[in-house]
Formats: sequence, structure tokens, C-alpha cells
Amino acid sequence: MLKFPKNFYWGAATSSHQVEGGNNNDWSEWEKDNAERLAKEAGERWQKWQQEKFPEMFDTQNYISGRACDHYNRYEEDFDIAKSLGHNAHRFSVEWSRIEPEEGKFDEKEIEHYRKVIEALKKRGIEPFVTLWHWTLPVWLSKKGGVACRGFSVFFERYAEKMAGSLGDSVKFWLTINEPEIYALNAYNRGRWTPQKKGIFSFFKAMRSLIKAHRRAYKKIKNSSPYSFVGIVCNLSDFKSAEGFINAILKIFSERYWNHYFLRYVKNQIDCIGLNFYFHNRIDYGLNKNKNEVVSDVGWDLHPEGIENVLMNLKKYNKPIYITESGLADKEDKNRKWFIEKTIEAVAGAINQGADVRGYFHWSLLDNFEWDSGFWPRFGLVGINYETLERKIRPSALVYKKIIEENGL
Repeated sequence: MLKFPKNFYWGAATSSHQVEGGNNNDWSEWEKDNAERLAKEAGERWQKWQQEKFPEMFDTQNYISGRACDHYNRYEEDFDIAKSLGHNAHRFSVEWSRIEPEEGKFDEKEIEHYRKVIEALKKRGIEPFVTLWHWTLPVWLSKKGGVACRGFSVFFERYAEKMAGSLGDSVKFWLTINEPEIYALNAYNRGRWTPQKKGIFSFFKAMRSLIKAHRRAYKKIKNSSPYSFVGIVCNLSDFKSAEGFINAILKIFSERYWNHYFLRYVKNQIDCIGLNFYFHNRIDYGLNKNKNEVVSDVGWDLHPEGIENVLMNLKKYNKPIYITESGLADKEDKNRKWFIEKTIEAVAGAINQGADVRGYFHWSLLDNFEWDSGFWPRFGLVGINYETLERKIRPSALVYKKIIEENGL
């Protein structure tokens, strides 16, 4: 029996734009302009087996978030499900575009909505972990240049101060920014996401802006709630190298400039680290050559054991670690049970070696809108019928429930 520490947090995660529905932000605007293009490009982007299994990827409406899961209105129902599955913590994000729809003008009704969300969680004995920014921007801010604009860190600081001042009495855990490296990579280097910038220069410019924004937000939150835990959420990879000296050097370089770049600059402005883990990369002379023995519906190599290596590499920061996301797209639920058990086993291994891991959040509680992939990838412990919005608990969620009840595997 692999036992976990007393008071360990077990739960799942969501993000506002992906589940709430009815959002008006830079992403919802981008979807309208790009849905037709994304549907046409699906035949080139995805493999044949994926196209046959998920023909909805060719439907323009797949790429319009619309009402999503209607979690904005049905959050209590969803939290009842989470409670029934044994969860004692839940990670969600506040939608900046709802809070500050116009520059400098805060919507108190929307702040009250999130206060009710937090109250609903606490009423069920579920600890809220609040993410301030999960990639979507108010339209007014995107028009100014978004993350890359000169005043972004000041705007984010003001937003963080408002939220901490409004909700700080009921929130212990604040996570400022979700996956800055993934956002900067896809929005400012690859050009796949809004605002579709390309180039290594724009990538590092965005990263520097996000580092500055986190630092400012950290100070404001701590001033408002001195005893809160404020952290950052990073998407870190397990790097392995093929044989050879050059590959060993490339592995070290990859870890330094992917896993530790952001953390290195904010290590003195974090109380905890949020780890999102999805990727295993086997480096062979600069190329990623995974064996892909088991892959998810979106084609990602599934190597849950790798989380142990990443957790051990985070020990040097001497901060509590919360696994804020870990999951897979698996509509048929054929690999999720195995994935959860192997991940939990690896996390236990890291804890036994001294890693200060205090929580695990599966991605995701619900099937949701997966950005430029749309609705067809199914990450949820709970399946969503997007026509009827019916919720259906997947068998793997009950496996996870047993782990939670036993606080071990």
C-alpha cells in the first residue's frame, strides 16, 4: 500500500473559458475568425485514425466555445459530482474578462458570482485553488497588445489586487498564471494561438512580461492576504536522452531552458509550485523520438512514470508542490485508469524520496473546450453530452475515488 501524507489534497481542475460558456474575450473573438480555417486544416493536422474516430473535427462549430459545459450556471451540480467522487480540493480559474470588461471598471456582480462559487466549494468541504489567469484576456487589453504590451504587468497587478482584496478572506491558495511557457510558445513563437506572433524574440518578450506580471501580483496578494499561499503553474516535461554525449548535453539544455527558465526568475516570489505534467521527450540529436507505445486521443505519448523525475528536479526550490494538472484525452476511457494509477504510483515514489508534494488535481473534472482543437478531445473524469449537457461519470473516476478514499494506492 502506497500511503500519502495526512491532509493531502485530491481533486480535479477546470478553467473558465473551457467550461463556463458565454464568455466574451480575446479567445471568443479569435474563434469566430478562425473556426472555418481550423476545420479545413484538421485533415493536415491530425492523423487518419484520429480523423475517422472524431469526424466532428471537420465541423466549424467544433471550434466555437459557445455555452461550453455551461458550468457558469451549473457549477453547484458539478461540485456535487466532485464531492460524490471524494474530491477535497478543486482548482478553477477566474475569468478576467468578466471581472474587468472595460479598462479599470470592475463588475461587482461577477466578483459576487465567484464568491458564490468559492462558497459552494467550501460548503461541500472542497478547498478552492484559484487561478487568476488561464490564457484569456479582456478584449480591451488584447487591443492594446495583450501580454506583449508595455503596461501588461501593471494591468495584471491591478486585477490581482482587486481579486485578492475581494475574495482573499475565503481563498488560501492563489495561482497567478497558468503555463506561461505553453502560452508564450503557441501564441508568440509558433503562431498557432491568438495573437499569432512568430519568432524566438517575441517568445522571450512574452515570457519576460509574464515574469514581471507574476512578481507584481505576488506582492499585491501577499499584502492583502499575508498567510495565503501564492504560486505559479508551469508545464514541465520529463526529458530523456538517447545514447551519446551530445544528447546528454541537449537534455541538460532542454531542462534548463524549458523546465526551469520561468521558475528561476520567480523562485523568490512563490510560496508553492504548481506542476502541470503531460509530456515525455526522448531527445535524439535535437529531435523528439518517443516510442509512443501508448498514446492519447490527441497523439501525445503517455509516460506517466516521468512525473517522478520532474518532481525530484523540483526539490531544489524547497517549496511545496501541487500537481495542478495531469491527464489525457481518452474518450473511450480505456487508458485513464492505468494512467491515474501509474501517475499516483510515481508521485508516491517521489514523496518517498523527499519531494514535498501536497496535492494532485486530475485534468479535467469535465470534458471541455480544448482551445484550437475544440470539443472533440475528451479529458474529463466526467463526460459531457454537448447537445443535452448531460453529465456522465466515467468508470476511471471511480478508480480515482477509491484512491482518494484510501489516501493511497
